[in-house]
Amino acid sequence: MRQAIHDILHRYWGYDSFRPMQEDIILSVLAGRDTLGLMATGGGKSLTFQVPALAMDGVCIVITPLIALMKDQVDNLRKRGIKAAVIASGMTRRERNVAFENCVNGAYKFLYVSPERLSTEMFQNRLREMNVSLLVVDEAHCISQWGYDFRPSYLRIATLREQLPDVPVLALTASATRAVADDICNKLQMRNPNRLRLTFARPNISYVVREGENKIQQLVHILERVPGSAIVYVRNRKRTKEIATELLQCGIPTTYYHAGLSPEDKSDRQQRWTSGEMRVMVATNAFGMGIDKPDVRIVVHVDMPNSPEEYYQEAGRAGRDGERSYAVLLYGKSDRSTLRKRITESFPDKEFIRTIYDRVCNFLGFAVGEGAEQMREFSLNQFCQTFHTQTTQTVSALEILTQAGALEFIEETDALSRVMMEMRRDELYNLPDIDDTTDRVLQCLLRSYTGLFADYVMIHEELLQNRLNLDAQTVYEALLKLSRLRVLHYIPRKRTPFIYLPVRRVESKYIVIPHSVYEDRKERMKERIEYMIAYATADSCRASILLRYFDEEPASDCNTCDVCRAARTRPLDKERAEAISCELLRLLNKHNTLTIAHAVSSIRYPHTQVVEVIRRLIDEGHIRSNGVEISIYE
Repeated sequence: MRQAIHDILHRYWGYDSFRPMQEDIILSVLAGRDTLGLMATGGGKSLTFQVPALAMDGVCIVITPLIALMKDQVDNLRKRGIKAAVIASGMTRRERNVAFENCVNGAYKFLYVSPERLSTEMFQNRLREMNVSLLVVDEAHCISQWGYDFRPSYLRIATLREQLPDVPVLALTASATRAVADDICNKLQMRNPNRLRLTFARPNISYVVREGENKIQQLVHILERVPGSAIVYVRNRKRTKEIATELLQCGIPTTYYHAGLSPEDKSDRQQRWTSGEMRVMVATNAFGMGIDKPDVRIVVHVDMPNSPEEYYQEAGRAGRDGERSYAVLLYGKSDRSTLRKRITESFPDKEFIRTIYDRVCNFLGFAVGEGAEQMREFSLNQFCQTFHTQTTQTVSALEILTQAGALEFIEETDALSRVMMEMRRDELYNLPDIDDTTDRVLQCLLRSYTGLFADYVMIHEELLQNRLNLDAQTVYEALLKLSRLRVLHYIPRKRTPFIYLPVRRVESKYIVIPHSVYEDRKERMKERIEYMIAYATADSCRASILLRYFDEEPASDCNTCDVCRAARTRPLDKERAEAISCELLRLLNKHNTLTIAHAVSSIRYPHTQVVEVIRRLIDEGHIRSNGVEISIYE
């Protein structure tokens, strides 16, 4: 089996060896065990299910909430000659039928599904006809109410497990505390789960916090001093363009990225940054998933993230090649109040939330007692303009209603144009009369894309325009004409959020917002924000602070973060020396004898300072040492 998976790895991906822990997870899955894989960002999660699925009979179902990443992975698999399909919001019923049919008849190895599709009647019916080999839950922390990104739709996966009792489940996440990991295993009804965890330590990353109010000035200074590719994270779309413009004016090649850009703009900007044409990418958290650029030398956060999980994931996009890299957080005095204000914005008054529920249902035409299992397009901007509500608070209310199960708000997703041939190849020779331009568009389409006769294929009209030297309107009209003639089925690109009603509409006074959805989550957000503030203002090793958040005890301080570096040059003050002495003597009274290495790693101060205190105590005759161990004089 080891040889088989190495052959698959080399055949499809061209690699000769696996990254740490990938092979352990793959062998666990192939042994039929329920498995939880905790892998840091950039650890290569996708191969841990793609490789074993190719070695198994049947189709692998992958559940993920990230529609953009889902489509990206399917495209990458298809480029390698591996058949894969997507079932997500925004697809037509016919598209879903084609995808299901290909999975049922064994033509496809992977079916990527968004969690809100799991309970639909169509999915449930077609699932019974499939030979399912493996169930994969990506971003598995979304199933836990203790997690920072809980999504109620993930709870439906438990029902899926009941329908597929003999199918192994693989749950994957890049950020989970011990409590979240326990909750994942329970919610997924894992049987004797094999928990495999890759250390969260990234010794090649130096964590740095820079304080000051003029963040742009600091950012320019940092980018001028640290060479190489960079990502700069900010909180909102407007700021990406503003900061990118300022960096360009300083002579730093920069572009920007956010969820509101067109698919073409996103692809173009990512390609220019990946190739090195643009050194810096200024982005919201929409940028990062699926990025395969190992030589990012620095990640700078201009705005504070809401949680250590978010910060760790985004900062971890630096240095995936193992070379020295930097994760820098810019912190100003106003950030403390800004972070705490986000709590109020994220948890508006419950009456406001119920009002938003009523207004959304009215806006979409759902009458009381109707709407169960219906999905409709939802223009957030038009809604906010109609009812004069703030976008941030409206989105927060919709997210809480989603958590409460009253409705599901599916945020704006990019849906590229799709085409599937309706005529067979031999029928194309007997086409009805079509004009020369339409025929040229058809011929170019057939030359440019494969698989059009078996499934819907995502297309870029711009590619056809450039190859044929035609304008956008001409290509669009030609595709519409071919669709009307039933030569092909053309679904033009659309970009919109959706509202899904899992149950019929009720009067808003009957909407229950549970304590676990509102008060408990609000309290956990407070705790995460306070942890981020503590991280930014700490005077102890920053890498150790992050590791302890994820329940991992560091072997020693990192010796590379700004705090550790400063400690090497800063004199040890009396107050700190006394604190370290008290902690050290407490440990020795408890254990009698300790190795110096254990003592240094157990005390949460820079290890150079702990070593200095140990030397002082030895010199003063309070403790003794044989060079390896220390103990108290009797």
